[in-house]
Amino acid sequence: MATKKSKPSTPGSRHRIAPVFDDVTVSKPTVKRLVKGKDQSGGRNKQGRMTSRHRGGGHKRRYRQIDFNRDKHDIPAKVQTIEYDPNRSARIALVAYADGEKRYIIAPDKLSVGDSIISGTTGVEPDVGNAMPMKHMPPGTFIHNIELHPGQGAQLCRSAGTAAQMVAKTDRYVTVKLPSSEVRMILGNCIATVGSTSNPDHFNTTIGKAGRNRWKGKRPHTRGVAMNPIDHPMGGGEGKASGGHPRSPWGQSSKGLKTRKRKKLSDRYIVRSRKKSKK
Repeated sequence: MATKKSKPSTPGSRHRIAPVFDDVTVSKPTVKRLVKGKDQSGGRNKQGRMTSRHRGGGHKRRYRQIDFNRDKHDIPAKVQTIEYDPNRSARIALVAYADGEKRYIIAPDKLSVGDSIISGTTGVEPDVGNAMPMKHMPPGTFIHNIELHPGQGAQLCRSAGTAAQMVAKTDRYVTVKLPSSEVRMILGNCIATVGSTSNPDHFNTTIGKAGRNRWKGKRPHTRGVAMNPIDHPMGGGEGKASGGHPRSPWGQSSKGLKTRKRKKLSDRYIVRSRKKSKK
């Protein structure tokens, strides 16, 4: 996938870098059974009170049920379509299994209509789109849709253009380098998909105007330093001589405050944290 830069015919198109949907083969979902309605709260709870700011509006969406488990083992599947999903940045692929069942998966990069994929525990080649336990993959393989616990479903590397690399493996664990540069150990029985996710140019896009964020359901955000002292801890002052330590309207420090538990159980599996690896 590539991007295109619009001619500055309007203020909103002057700086816009838009995605190109050449890789999308159909304009609407083809299997109604895999699509259901999706409610939007607009940031309100069941009493109707706003509990999350800067949310509301937006275009209506329908949710595509994605197979993150890839638990249909040893049955080959063929890619039917590559589709757009409004709920995620990567493309999705509709695959039809040999027994007639159809499912949506996160489309790997360079996967096209007509390609065959398979998931299984043994005898599966590490080709793009194939899913298998990581203990059966050779070190150095680039993977995505990674499970953290066997059978739980993929949780890591699901957004557009992301991939992790398996750098080593032992009898029980494999060592994976994540896109954040964090290196951690994961059980070798966890399933991952070979390759990187589709739509790698998603990070190069520029929305061009504020209205495009409104279509996504994002409402305007007012800076705390632009408020009065009664409205925000960072408000008030003469001119721009306001501010102080960055904090939320309720006084909680932000922009650097560490919120991770100091004795979190999963810390024992982190070989090198993403913070230390960037020094």
